[in-house]
Amino acid sequence: MNRHHDPNPFDEDEVNPFSNGAAAPGSRSQVPSFASEPVGFGQKYDATVDIPLDNMNDPKKKGKDLAAWEADLKRREKEIKRREEAIAKAGGVPVDDKNWPPFFPIIHHDIANEIPIHAQRLQYLAFASWLGIVLCLVFNVVAVIVCWIKGGGVKIFFLATIYALLGVPLSYVLWYRPLYRAMRTDSALKFGWFFMFYMIHIGFCIFAAIAPPIVFHGKSFTGILAAIDVISDHILPGIFYMVGFGLFCLETLLSLWVIQKIYLFFRGNK
Repeated sequence: MNRHHDPNPFDEDEVNPFSNGAAAPGSRSQVPSFASEPVGFGQKYDATVDIPLDNMNDPKKKGKDLAAWEADLKRREKEIKRREEAIAKAGGVPVDDKNWPPFFPIIHHDIANEIPIHAQRLQYLAFASWLGIVLCLVFNVVAVIVCWIKGGGVKIFFLATIYALLGVPLSYVLWYRPLYRAMRTDSALKFGWFFMFYMIHIGFCIFAAIAPPIVFHGKSFTGILAAIDVISDHILPGIFYMVGFGLFCLETLLSLWVIQKIYLFFRGNK
């Protein structure tokens, strides 16, 4: 038998990998063309990535991008530095925008957004107490002016004015603002500060409601003793003094209620 024309099973057709995917005629296998396949991470439908080499080689565009990035970085550094300086000037306490009263903002006050919901009612009561002492001191000045017009003397007017000018800001700084911050941060130190000065506030209200003729001139406060003394001389100033006495009594009762509620709240949070 002639075996020269029998195919050798171990023979393999030569494949030229550089023939652009075209194999010799009669070849059994062909190298697939990869020219149309996208380059990805092993997935057939990976998206091709176009890298704009011309932009990378453009020195003018690169310089503009670097300049814009540097300007933005400097702007951010200035903003951070400005905030740090503001916090340092405030003694480490974040600066709050003044928003109350709305017609002439002098303090920051936002119970609805800054105080926890479960503590808002107590904070509103304390705020009413602070507004109460403001009302008492302002009305005290009005009553003393009426008494001064009726011959009470100018000395009691100056004393009543000093009480109002000192009492309003000091009551806010010494006990209302510490309570506001204590409610925001749940700080035991600020609660203790509030209790100490609020007790002084209650003592002051009791003293003003009585108005004994000691330490201060008796008629500079619209207390009960001063009201009895004034009403015996003039009816109109006496009526004003009796109203002032009632306001100081209401403020004292409200303050006692507030300190009781806040103390129970403080003990409940411990």
